[in-house]
Amino acid sequence: MKHLYFMRHGLSEMNKRGLFSGRIDTPLAKEGIVQCQEAGHAFRGTKVDLMVSSPMMRAFESAKIVAGEIDYPEDRIILSELLMERDLGSLEGSNYIKGLPLNRYDGVEHSDNLIERAKQALEFLNNLQADSILIVSHGAIGRAIKYVIDPSLDFNHITGFANADIIKLV
Repeated sequence: MKHLYFMRHGLSEMNKRGLFSGRIDTPLAKEGIVQCQEAGHAFRGTKVDLMVSSPMMRAFESAKIVAGEIDYPEDRIILSELLMERDLGSLEGSNYIKGLPLNRYDGVEHSDNLIERAKQALEFLNNLQADSILIVSHGAIGRAIKYVIDPSLDFNHITGFANADIIKLV
């Protein structure tokens, strides 16, 4: 079985301002850069055969910082659109409200679609020739992946991922 590690990107400028970012390409805040450096430093010594990242700026920037800290070649980071953040439609750029029933809003990627994308992402990852993979992505897709791995969890109550924390999924 593969070892999958997951890291949500470092604190972004929109996270810092308390805004829904979704598919808006927001850069890392200075604090987010430091978080990624610290996460990478703490992760040194863990075997990583492959890094796979969302192509969104905040995730890819985070992946490159961690790669530098763990001596992983930056040009070997694989980008996958399957790992992009949830499309938040009409909520993007508005004030973040915890616990908002997202499926009720215009243009928001429905939870069922997000979970299906997580299944596709896991299938993609399982087909890669690597035993130990570090995924650098976003909170919503991370929760969906966690749910697909363990469907006994209540998807609507899976706790979020802190910025730049690296956890072992399997």
